[in-house]
Amino acid sequence: MIIVTGSKRSGTSLWMQILAAAGLPVIGERFPRGWGELLAAHNPDGYYESELAAGIYHRTNPHPLTGAYLFPEQTRAHAVKVFVPGLIRSDVAFLDRVIATVRAWPEHAASVQRLRAALSDPTHDAALDLHPVLEWWTDIFALLRDLATRRYPAHVQSYQALLDDPERVITEVLGWIGCGERTTAIAAVHRAPPERPAAPPIDLPDGLDPAHLAAFDALYEQIHRGRPLSPTFVAHLNTIDADLRPLLLAHNARLRRSALDRLHTSADETAP
Repeated sequence: MIIVTGSKRSGTSLWMQILAAAGLPVIGERFPRGWGELLAAHNPDGYYESELAAGIYHRTNPHPLTGAYLFPEQTRAHAVKVFVPGLIRSDVAFLDRVIATVRAWPEHAASVQRLRAALSDPTHDAALDLHPVLEWWTDIFALLRDLATRRYPAHVQSYQALLDDPERVITEVLGWIGCGERTTAIAAVHRAPPERPAAPPIDLPDGLDPAHLAAFDALYEQIHRGRPLSPTFVAHLNTIDADLRPLLLAHNARLRRSALDRLHTSADETAP
């Protein structure tokens, strides 16, 4: 398969729109499960998401309800969106080509904040959401680690570079894939996206300091410029990840406690 991956709000939907416009068969709906009513304003050309966004592995293939099985040899040219956590759990037999899109962390955080505000639910405890800046780091570091470990064919591209020069980027990617109509694919990129209201200032979580943000900026700059990561820089990223690991472990612990609390509450409510 041709996998489009990245963090949420990083340009994955735009890449799916491009590949669909190029004439590739795509897996996923433009607005699944009524998203058109809720989220069309955030992405009017569609999201192209499916159950496979969580990964192509034993829980999603065969399909848990229909039993339909996707064979690797029958889906070589099919494009599908799989977010980074799903990519990591996907069977490598399906990773024929991986297009990874990365957005600068401030833009990612602002976009996530806008989306969460649009989906606000008074019953949801926002404290259980991973901070969007930590979400950015977790996904990008996990992506790089998976690429280095499993070494499948991948093209890592900044979202901004795609917007700045769609002709060059799309021509390069379609040539690498080996199929797709270039002209219609380029036309899928709108030169002047609609203006969005400014996001509120980002309150950084405790434990995230300027040195970490400088490393995030340097990593994005390397990706944006298409430069390889030196062994020294990779070692620095490993140190940053070790610094931030306690924050992520604390977040996971909060999620587990919340799940246990809900389970106990449910048991109390159903007890005779």
